[in-house]
Amino acid sequence: MEDYAAEGKSLARLDGKVIFIEGVVPGDVVDVQLMKSKKDWAEGRPLQFHSYSQDRVTPFCPHFGVCGGCQWQMLPYDKQLGYKNKQVEEVLKRIGKVPLPEMHPILGAAETKYYRNKVEYTFGNKRYLLKEELGDETINGDQNVAGFHAKGFFDKVVDISTCYLQAEPTNEIRLFIKALAKQHNWTFYDIRNHVGFLRTMQVRLCQTGELMINVMVGENDKAKIELLMSEVLKQFPSITTLLYTVNLKWNDSLFDLEPVTYHGKGYVVEKLEHFQFKIGPKSFFQTNTQQGERLYQVTREFAELTGNEIVYDLYCGTGSIGIFVSDKAKKIIGVEMIAAAIDDAKENAALNNLSSAEFYAGDVIDICNDEFFAAHGRPDVIITDPPRAGMHEKLTRKILEIAAPTVVYVSCNPATQARDLNLLDEKYVVTKVQPVDMFPHTHHIENVVQLKLRG
Repeated sequence: MEDYAAEGKSLARLDGKVIFIEGVVPGDVVDVQLMKSKKDWAEGRPLQFHSYSQDRVTPFCPHFGVCGGCQWQMLPYDKQLGYKNKQVEEVLKRIGKVPLPEMHPILGAAETKYYRNKVEYTFGNKRYLLKEELGDETINGDQNVAGFHAKGFFDKVVDISTCYLQAEPTNEIRLFIKALAKQHNWTFYDIRNHVGFLRTMQVRLCQTGELMINVMVGENDKAKIELLMSEVLKQFPSITTLLYTVNLKWNDSLFDLEPVTYHGKGYVVEKLEHFQFKIGPKSFFQTNTQQGERLYQVTREFAELTGNEIVYDLYCGTGSIGIFVSDKAKKIIGVEMIAAAIDDAKENAALNNLSSAEFYAGDVIDICNDEFFAAHGRPDVIITDPPRAGMHEKLTRKILEIAAPTVVYVSCNPATQARDLNLLDEKYVVTKVQPVDMFPHTHHIENVVQLKLRG
């Protein structure tokens, strides 16, 4: 393996063909089985390792390579950061094809374990068997387990003993509920047949110390639910909000369901700097609080606010970025398609006593017209933080039409960000680039770009 490619893959070259492989690192010598082969490139998987890279370290998690998370635990953290930095630079050049300033070095995380404030576990009745277990007739995969879906298998769950993504009592609670269910012969969910009592559990642990648990069940059995809730609360009095959600659908999405508050206020409050944010069981919030704070600090710095600017926060979600930069702005205008997120944003603005922040539900393309600008003012700064798919081409055209002096583009996918920068190049020049590592031991990267209007 010669180099890191992207998305957790490394590459090798053979007879003029580039081969992309997961589960390896540069320096490994491996036999590879090709899964997809084109004229100039191929994808494959390692069959046998002849020798390992000197850069490798021993993964700290016993479930590494099985649960599908933390793909890079076999790499030292400084190497991970180096490859992520390189990936951002390469995709911006290769896909963006725009002139770039010298990039700031990636901002690594101070904590590389226990950094997630939110984790979702799955209860299932099919345990994922390891390779060495497959031929053992004494081991049956029909077991009630609690953990994460196995990579590539929608119906099999990796039985997790300890997950290092979130601090305790996250593992203790999951293992307690698993044992309680077995004690009472409660069924674990069968995703193929869509039956079973225990489905999933969401744990939200804040830096404020507040702890929210939402258990999703597949049966509306009041007696079972009451016993489950009372026993969990008795065992873990540190839980500040305990909820349950009855889900009789065939999917696990929460957006169209109503969680029921069994104990507490029904939400938790998290802090970024001195700003407070109300987070409900269906709210979106940055999953890594410490690095989320750093990401927003970079965004605020790139906005170059003096207190006189009108800032438009596009894809504003629950208003976290707009609220975070509000101290330095004259006015914040947030726009988001999801009406429920706008309701959360308004509550968060009220929680922080902000009278200078306004939030609107709808499509930016429809909302931001001359009448809207006449009522609220044209933006001096646009902050955009789209999903992984990037911005819709119509929105990039809208930003070109608005022609705000400064645009700050926050992205969780540098490849789609690069595509959008290519379109924005018509009127904007990239002036600053800052990658931020939000998810150690994974291939995910956040990147913040500052753009200035030409001329």
